[in-house]
Amino acid sequence: MNFIRGVIGGQAPGPQPSGAETIQKLCDRVASSTLLEDRRDAVRALKSLSKKYRMEVGTQAVDHLINILQTDRSDSEILGYALDTLYNIICNDEEEEQDESEDETIQKQADDLGAQFTETFIQDPEHVTLLLTVLEEFDFHVRWPGVKLLTALLKNQGVQVQGIILVSPMGVSRLMDLLADSREVIRNDGLLLLQQLTKGNAAIQKIVAFENAFERLLDIITEEGSSDGGIVVEDCLLLLLNLLKNNSSNQNFFKEGSYIQRMKPWFEVGDDNSGWSAQKVTNLHLMLQLVRVMVSPVNSPGATSSCQKSMFQCGLLQQLCTILMATGVPADILTETINTVSEVIRGSQVNQDYFASVNAPSNPPRPAIVVLLMSMVNERQPFVLRCAVLYCFQCFLSKNQKGQGEIVATLLPSTIDANSISAGQLLCGGLFSADSLSNWCAAVALAHALQDNLTQKEQLLRVQLATSLGKPPVSLLQQCTNILSQGDKIARRGSKVQTRVGLLMLLCTWISNCPIAVTHFLHNQENVPFLTAQISENLGEDERLVQGLCALLLGICIYYNDNSLENYTKEKLKQLIEKRIGKENFVEKLGFITKHELYSRAAQKPQPVFPSPEQMLFDHEFTRLVKELEGVITKAVHKSSEEEKKEEEVKKTLEQHDNIVTQYKELIREQDAQIQELKEQVASMSSQNEQMQATVTQQLSQIQQHKDQYNILKLKLGKDNHSQSCSQGDGSQVNGLQTEELTQLKEEVEELRKQHALLQTLLKDKDALIDSLRLEAAQPVEGSARGSENTELLKELEVLRSQSQSQSVEIDQLKTEKQELVRKAEAGSSDTVPSSAGSLDTAKLAELESRLTAQTTETERLKEETKSLVKSRADLEQQLASATSTVAILQTEKSKLQTEVQESKKEQDDLLMLLADQDQKIHSLKQKLKDLGETVEDEDDLDTRDQTDDDDEDEEDVED
Repeated sequence: MNFIRGVIGGQAPGPQPSGAETIQKLCDRVASSTLLEDRRDAVRALKSLSKKYRMEVGTQAVDHLINILQTDRSDSEILGYALDTLYNIICNDEEEEQDESEDETIQKQADDLGAQFTETFIQDPEHVTLLLTVLEEFDFHVRWPGVKLLTALLKNQGVQVQGIILVSPMGVSRLMDLLADSREVIRNDGLLLLQQLTKGNAAIQKIVAFENAFERLLDIITEEGSSDGGIVVEDCLLLLLNLLKNNSSNQNFFKEGSYIQRMKPWFEVGDDNSGWSAQKVTNLHLMLQLVRVMVSPVNSPGATSSCQKSMFQCGLLQQLCTILMATGVPADILTETINTVSEVIRGSQVNQDYFASVNAPSNPPRPAIVVLLMSMVNERQPFVLRCAVLYCFQCFLSKNQKGQGEIVATLLPSTIDANSISAGQLLCGGLFSADSLSNWCAAVALAHALQDNLTQKEQLLRVQLATSLGKPPVSLLQQCTNILSQGDKIARRGSKVQTRVGLLMLLCTWISNCPIAVTHFLHNQENVPFLTAQISENLGEDERLVQGLCALLLGICIYYNDNSLENYTKEKLKQLIEKRIGKENFVEKLGFITKHELYSRAAQKPQPVFPSPEQMLFDHEFTRLVKELEGVITKAVHKSSEEEKKEEEVKKTLEQHDNIVTQYKELIREQDAQIQELKEQVASMSSQNEQMQATVTQQLSQIQQHKDQYNILKLKLGKDNHSQSCSQGDGSQVNGLQTEELTQLKEEVEELRKQHALLQTLLKDKDALIDSLRLEAAQPVEGSARGSENTELLKELEVLRSQSQSQSVEIDQLKTEKQELVRKAEAGSSDTVPSSAGSLDTAKLAELESRLTAQTTETERLKEETKSLVKSRADLEQQLASATSTVAILQTEKSKLQTEVQESKKEQDDLLMLLADQDQKIHSLKQKLKDLGETVEDEDDLDTRDQTDDDDEDEEDVED
């Protein structure tokens, strides 16, 4: 104890031991002392020496300190000392504060020392697991140094420590509990720990996200004051960026959890935006980056589109546009806001339409797009801001043909308003200004208004520009080519490489895939000579890119040429290249574009990010166009006229086949529509059938009731006859009804019952017929004859249904008459019926017989109609078989045509092989004749001579 007090309390008399000796004695005391108080004092002494004697404590005491963590878990004080000591030897905070005045070599040695001790500590994964267990202690003096120690371990050996924590049971969950600690110091250091833990590890990022990290972090941000908060808000935002960046699973979880809606209050700004603190600027910058992570172009299109939709629906886009148009916003925040709005509206029609409707708070109000373009073409604005505006304009036009049309429309003569500034006027002004960066930005912006939009490329040909007083207006296309080719003042402006590159990119985008624009370009007699002269010259390194772009422009004129100009057909342009430039030289110059050092940088991502204005040469979309056209232009230049003719023939054949396939598709669509219509008819008939069945069931129940009433009436009549025969002498008449008449009535009722049974059979036949029609409608049909006959069948079934209903009405009438007879019979049983009543009943029976006869006739007619329906069904089946055979014949013809095309291709290949063999034989025979001394004139020499004469004539025509 005296020794320890001497170390930490003051100097003892006599010779003083060295630092290494002292540390060795302290380590022995830690290892051998049985009293907890002695071990605690020894560890406290090691802690006090650990910063000054970092190497000695690290090499001698690490194992003893780890043993303390394992054995003395009950004493929080000694645990705190041990953790602080380990932190001091692994972390380099003390030396980092002094590194400003020290040599870099010393700093590197210190860092290597911390990495070395970290490796020693994590060599046994159980040590990290032990540290995670210690973090469960709630005591402040244990948990806080434990958090700092684990953070230091992650900084020095992040990947290894992440792997150990990932496989440790509940390892990540224990660390997530730090965010719920009520002590802000531990919570804040826990944020730093989770930042290090989630760096570059997607698996840990997912676990942290599903441990409700988003909810906790957003709550902390709100509690700390959102964008007005301090460094804690910054730490939370950095952790959120770690969890979401390049992690599609977490991004989807963030969106599905409705956390995007909670971001909207972050961007609420007031009218007075002056005097923002540096921390607020940093916080808002990170918040904007968080929005961009959710809608980044590198994300999957579906996920990006979904997030864009959510941001519009919750009002986040509207809030960002408010910041965009606000006054007093710092320049870097304004730039990042423009970039954020750009990616929120990129490729989203709804968001783009909203952005087009945003107006700046000026008098008179101007569209936000116009205000932004004014900044882009203003050379006094910061370079990064101009790049951001260009990116915003590109995103506004991405997959937005409506927006492209609106921009081009502002350039057309019919829509120009002299009293207001339009986007088209600003672009033209920037295109022809003295600032080369404005030229380039305006050219690229105008090219995006034409991207993949043939209609707008043709519309832009109508744009006329007034160059100066007294001179006629020239087209925009002509003015662009004038800047490239003429030698006046405008050309001197265009002598800068950046301006010429921008104009060439605009022209390439404009005339690509637009034969009409190619014709307009070639119609100017100066354009082709200028391009060939530029390509054929041997210029310096800076001009190589211009030569490559000129080669690309000339190649587009060949590939998309419709041969409408006699002097500049595809073949003549290729001959001109071969004569003036050389095919190999042309292809080499074309390759200068992709070999340029700035080309690959621009091809990586859509956002234009350049370290300096001079390096702003390539646009991302233009690199895609070059990649698409370079190969096809090279092939087009090397192809002969015969090969092109063969390709055209093959294209025509393929087009014919495509037309046939299109016709079949249309036929199939028509048949599908007919089938759908028949299905609807069958469904309607089925419902009608169900109604008819319900009616029949009701009629059967009524008939049964009539039977019961008839039996009761018969019993009553029998009793009355017996009583009257006993009382009256003649016994031959009861209520005017004789026995024979009653028997006849029974037979007629029995006949009526049979007729109802027959009607029921007919209804069953109708059901069977409807089922058969339903099966036929499910099969493919062709032509309109089948549909018309199905319509006739439906009409006939409707007639049958109406007849069945009329029969039901007649049955009801019979029922009424029968009830009348029953009533009269009951009255006759008590009173004497006069003879006139008997004659009246006889008349009723006669009328009943006539109606039964009519029913029998109607039944026969229904049978005949059923037979005709069966016959119609047979005819429809025959037509179906005929349609099926017709389809099979057409398919056979299609297969034959395809076989003939393949055979013709094979025959052409065989002919080419035969011609090659023939040429070889002729060459060998000519060689033999030459060997024998005969004079032989080669056809190649004749062709060369003729070709030379033709070239001379063509050259004279061009000069004329």
